[in-house]
Amino acid sequence: MKIVVDAFGGDNAPVEIVEGAILALKKHKDLEVILCGDEKRIKECLNGREERIEISHAPDIITNNDVPTEAIRHKKDSSMVRAFDILKEREDVIGMVSAGSTGAILTGAIMKIGRIKGISRPALAPILPTKKKSDVIIIDSGANVDCKSVNLVHFALMGSAYYSIIYDTPNPRVALLSNGAEEGKGNELTKEVYPMLKAAPINFIGNREGCDYMSGDVDVMVSDGFAANALLKGTEGAVKAVLSILKGSIKSHFLSKIGAVFMKRTFKDIKNRVDIQGKHGGSPFLGCKKLVVKNHGCCKRENIVSSIDQTILLNEKNLIKRIESAITAFEEVKGE
Repeated sequence: MKIVVDAFGGDNAPVEIVEGAILALKKHKDLEVILCGDEKRIKECLNGREERIEISHAPDIITNNDVPTEAIRHKKDSSMVRAFDILKEREDVIGMVSAGSTGAILTGAIMKIGRIKGISRPALAPILPTKKKSDVIIIDSGANVDCKSVNLVHFALMGSAYYSIIYDTPNPRVALLSNGAEEGKGNELTKEVYPMLKAAPINFIGNREGCDYMSGDVDVMVSDGFAANALLKGTEGAVKAVLSILKGSIKSHFLSKIGAVFMKRTFKDIKNRVDIQGKHGGSPFLGCKKLVVKNHGCCKRENIVSSIDQTILLNEKNLIKRIESAITAFEEVKGE
């Protein structure tokens, strides 16, 4: 079982990426990792720890300033393009992990790997905590800002299949992001796709507003990438603001500082609950012919381990075949 890793994607590359790969190898004895990037620098990070590691020399790097399409086409010696080439050409490689440019990864996934038959567009599906013990997937979170109704239906089918694997839930609750819970609410896109989702072979529970997606009553929130990304970034900003205010308030009062000592374990539990990236790894690009997992640009070694864990699980549970089956079932329902 082999996974290819873009060793030079992300803010903390290559050290944290390489260290994450080493930790994953210790955890999975039947795993081999292919690291793509500058061979000399990768070997410096490995410092002799090269067991079950293959290095593919790729001295160039794709940055966030590069135009994705141009970068994938012309930066053939970049760590990301090399990783895509290996994933495409080698049957023994089950998936790819990268913390590089989101746009470049999406472009590479489409141009190099290709889409599952019947899927209109791949989509990002990050996992977020809710106020209950469950989590929620939001799809698409930014890969596709302009969508058609068929795209959202495919997002719903893929998100449902993905959630059922991650949480061993056979019938996850799928909702459509809108500005009201009533069936007639929303823009032209949400109004058009509503009856299509209602007829699709999923557990569609109707429209839900932005304040509902972290309620614990929704498993998969479906949206176009523009609205969902705005919701996601707004949530991240709000959480950071609240935590900053809480921290400042605690430090400003003597009794609060004393109380904080006794609540140390509670604060740690909250931090672990919010750190979904560390728990579940990155976000897969659902809809590709092979597994591609995108990490956050500022990810650390623990996040890389989680992403590799995630890739292994999705491969074992046949995510791609389950998406193919979901698309087939939808086409059969549509044809009736």
